[in-house]
Amino acid sequence: MSFIFSTHPLHSAAEAMLKAAGELRVASAPDGETLLREGHGAGIVIVRAPIPPAFFHDAPVLRAAIRHGAGLDMVPMDAATRAGVLVANVPAVNASTVAEHVFLVTLALLRRFRVMDRELRQGGWATGRSQSDEAGDLGGRTIGIVGMGNVGQAIFRIAKFGFNLEVVATSRLAEGVPDGARFLPLDDLVATADILVLCCPLTPETTGLLNDRRIGRMKRDSILVNVSRGPVIDDAALIEALREGRIRGAALDVFTTQPLPLGHPYFSFDNVIITPHIAGLTQESMMRMGTGAASEVVRVLKGELPVNLRNPEAVEHYRRRFPA
Repeated sequence: MSFIFSTHPLHSAAEAMLKAAGELRVASAPDGETLLREGHGAGIVIVRAPIPPAFFHDAPVLRAAIRHGAGLDMVPMDAATRAGVLVANVPAVNASTVAEHVFLVTLALLRRFRVMDRELRQGGWATGRSQSDEAGDLGGRTIGIVGMGNVGQAIFRIAKFGFNLEVVATSRLAEGVPDGARFLPLDDLVATADILVLCCPLTPETTGLLNDRRIGRMKRDSILVNVSRGPVIDDAALIEALREGRIRGAALDVFTTQPLPLGHPYFSFDNVIITPHIAGLTQESMMRMGTGAASEVVRVLKGELPVNLRNPEAVEHYRRRFPA
């Protein structure tokens, strides 16, 4: 008898939906070896951690891999498709949550919140207040958005209609940039933006997108925010720029190596805000992502295709494996 397998615990509402649909098992750890061992024999896997390609080998009852969220880089799409396994995700449900995070960390950097809070607690009132000498307003600045998917669109709306910022943006297609934002090629955008936000998907084309040359084009007073994926940034180039004071600061939620080791150079900078890949995680967004993923599981178990199917080329093979 197959079961529903999740790489991580889920929101209680999602777990209730899944337990009503079948047996739910949650991995004891999210590493590849554990997932392969404990997930063997699963009928559906809910993905919140990278899935090894071997997960799809010798998996005769595996119907679908459902991403808990939007990004598909945790799913080896080619391996899933070759195996006739459906892949689906839950797009857009945490876009506003990620966008809110972008402005939280941007304002914290501009107002020197980390340093001010530390100095106030350790040195007293006057010492904390002195940090305002180098603080800056958000108003009047230009935000540059790289990637105009659901997250980029949510950032645009808050920037334009909440803070009245000038918005420049780049996307694979110029027509993907909404009215009220100005399309710029990436090299021009990084040189123009006061706040540079990376929210593009991780693809072979975006890996290393923010390299040494492009970081060198950024304004000395600019801020970098990465809510995309770690490999979009050349870490060595960014660390060098931070050490040399060539940008104002950075807020990083995602990293090439996760968890980020505590001895990593990023931890040594007062003007770097590090968060543990939680830009899109709140109680509310976890419920939306969890119940969205659970709804797709229920559809598949009923013999239906997922609403947000991401590999339609696998359907023919899937139907041979699981005739309707």
